[in-house]
Amino acid sequence: MEPVTTTVSIAMWIAFWAIVLVALFVDLTVLNKHHGQVSIKEAGVMVAAWVSLALLFGGAIWLFEGPQHALEFYTGYVLEYSLSVDNMFVFILIFGYFAIPNHLQPKALLWGILGAVVLRFLFIFLGVKLISLFSWTIYVFGALLIFTAAKMLLQKEDDNFDPGNSLILKLFKKIMPLKSDYHGDNFLVLENGKRFATPLLAAVLVIEMSDLIFAVDSIPAVLSITQDTFLVYSSNIFAIIGLRSLYFLLSGMAGKFPYLKYGISVILFFVGVKMLLSHTIEIPIVLSLGVIVGILAISVLASKMFPPAQTQG
Repeated sequence: MEPVTTTVSIAMWIAFWAIVLVALFVDLTVLNKHHGQVSIKEAGVMVAAWVSLALLFGGAIWLFEGPQHALEFYTGYVLEYSLSVDNMFVFILIFGYFAIPNHLQPKALLWGILGAVVLRFLFIFLGVKLISLFSWTIYVFGALLIFTAAKMLLQKEDDNFDPGNSLILKLFKKIMPLKSDYHGDNFLVLENGKRFATPLLAAVLVIEMSDLIFAVDSIPAVLSITQDTFLVYSSNIFAIIGLRSLYFLLSGMAGKFPYLKYGISVILFFVGVKMLLSHTIEIPIVLSLGVIVGILAISVLASKMFPPAQTQG
């Protein structure tokens, strides 16, 4: 597998950013108008719109850059999107811990996602550079994914993420006092000449930290598909910018797909093995895409057809 930086035209970068900025503006307008009161049906329509946009963008890549690049984009997108599902359940826990009102959740998600857009570019650029300079780092990434897959499979159901134990939250409390109540949609509030942080700012910080932790898994996973900076980043961002709608869909469906986490762990194991074998066996992109989609479909169908006893009812 020969690492590259980017091979697409500048025009594709410009088109990508134009689409992302317009889409974010539309998403912000629609969700804010709902004040966080989004039904499962409405969230489903918005999720479908985001997925359709990503499919159309992949079609543009196919038309202007060729089918190989398009398949790499689609595979990276499906992989990143599937891994983001697990991230969404962590967001649900974070909002529950900080008791964030529904009408403030879109703002917290927006700032969390905007931060991820910037931080992930740095992560992806660094990852591509490392593989370009030191080819052996792909084995490190592969081993990391296999370790993460094993950890997910062995994790007990009651070993839930606890936002209160977040390192960033503990450090932040030492730097700035934290209020326990909300003051509109403000991140900071001034009382008696002293500045306090609101729970909304604390929640955004924890969201950012959790996304960084997930990026340690998801970005190496996409790098197993391609090391083209544009394809890795665009597939990541198209998955991320639709997370606000996905959150409102999954928050109403939490617990309905109990086997999904096992499917995600199998996907991580597959891409980890793919990275370890990358210098000896080249797994076709079409096969990788088929395996990832197939595993997701099986885990979702199994959740509906053979639900565990405790989820029935």
